[in-house]
Amino acid sequence: MNEYKEKILSVCNEICKGTLMETLEIEYIDVGENFLVARMPVSPKVHQPDGVLHGGATAALAESVGSAASYVFLDGKKFFVRGIEISANHVKSIKEGDVFARATLLHNGRTTQLWDIRITDKDEQLISLCKLTTIALPRE
Repeated sequence: MNEYKEKILSVCNEICKGTLMETLEIEYIDVGENFLVARMPVSPKVHQPDGVLHGGATAALAESVGSAASYVFLDGKKFFVRGIEISANHVKSIKEGDVFARATLLHNGRTTQLWDIRITDKDEQLISLCKLTTIALPRE
């Protein structure tokens, strides 16, 4: 991995300390020209009562990676990024292992961004398909 990618991932992981992302053990693991990938372990900590990954934890992962991607691809020193809408379709259950969220930029407007976020397991089977809209608000 090149130094630029390592720096971006390091910054993303560092700003998660003491937040929900740390509680959920979300770790940013890959970044490219128009995408960011995060991993989250699936354990009883993120289960719903019947022992499978909670949809709320999945949505938190999706919003986290999409918002972080907006921060990466915009100038985070000039803008606050906020999620303004998220939708999630959960298509498969998972009880253990890791899930991977890949946020890919679909639209980068002046103020809003649209992200496609695919949550998959280690075998790249689709667990959830999410869409996130973020807004970039100027820091003043």
